[in-house]
Amino acid sequence: MTSTAFVIALAGLLSAIFYWGFRHLPSEEWQMLASVPTRKERDGQWRGVNLTYYGFFNATACAFACAMTVLLMSAVNTPWTTTFIVIVLLLAIALPAARIVARVVERKKHTFTVGGASFICIVVLPWLLTACNSALHVFGFDPIPMLPMLAAVAIAYAFGEAVGRLACISFGCCYGQSLGALSPRWLERYRKFCFVFTGATKKAAYESNLSGVPVVPIQAITCTIFGLAGLAGTLFFFTSHWLTAIIVPVAATQIWRVLSEFLRADFRGGNRISAYQVMALLALVYSLLLVPFIEPGVIPKPTLAAAFHSFSSGWLVILIEAVWIAVFIYLGRSSVTSSRLSFHVVRERI
Repeated sequence: MTSTAFVIALAGLLSAIFYWGFRHLPSEEWQMLASVPTRKERDGQWRGVNLTYYGFFNATACAFACAMTVLLMSAVNTPWTTTFIVIVLLLAIALPAARIVARVVERKKHTFTVGGASFICIVVLPWLLTACNSALHVFGFDPIPMLPMLAAVAIAYAFGEAVGRLACISFGCCYGQSLGALSPRWLERYRKFCFVFTGATKKAAYESNLSGVPVVPIQAITCTIFGLAGLAGTLFFFTSHWLTAIIVPVAATQIWRVLSEFLRADFRGGNRISAYQVMALLALVYSLLLVPFIEPGVIPKPTLAAAFHSFSSGWLVILIEAVWIAVFIYLGRSSVTSSRLSFHVVRERI
């Protein structure tokens, strides 16, 4: 399989997933995955903890991003164990940052921000890689090639957030403005393609009373743009255009983050220009200024055969599954919704 065929196959897979998600996930039944009883109330019912498709899709997105990072770095003969150490360190920064930045910007305890977490990771990653390479040198291991690793993470982030936006559709968060609030020019553009969220527990409903109201499908547009950015970055990666493979995904994701917020209706802080837009611009400028000064070193030509070889290791598959479980536990337990459950015997089936 050539790199072009691989990218085309990946594009087909993402297109199928997005087509299904855009059609079904705004519906009420695609918010809660399960409810686990935790405490019995005096009336005989049980208080439940809701497990959400938000957690499912975010965990899947994170596992997919990890797999793509390993695959791309394996293509340039970097051991998957070394790559996975960087992934774990980055996740250890990103997951707490998603909650902490949201708390600082939005003054809310029970929410997350991918935008804030991505900003922190973009700033930290080059210095994290430098520290890892220093440690590898001390123990006599080969260093991580900086440019391919930065490119792999940028590409994986674009793919991860593309898939992760399905979580936002499911939970009804990060939602767009009502079509009725748009100018006629924009209204005509989105009339045929909009989202209509249903269910009182969708965030668009309880935060902005938009249940049943056509809104700008901002999450779907984000999925599409970020997916295309990841695909383009992958092509550039396999043709050894390292700077382009970094800049294209970073520029596409951060510029769209700035523009998309003008069409969003969810709360993003009290200012007209949100802190997340400022972070996105700073991340883009930071990348453009820093990346060209990184020494490329000797980098082998990427090959798909080497890329897929790492996945013959059962331990790698287990670790990616462990990442999925950890992210689902962290993000999948809803703290802004609850449930009451009752159980009974079906007498006619005894």
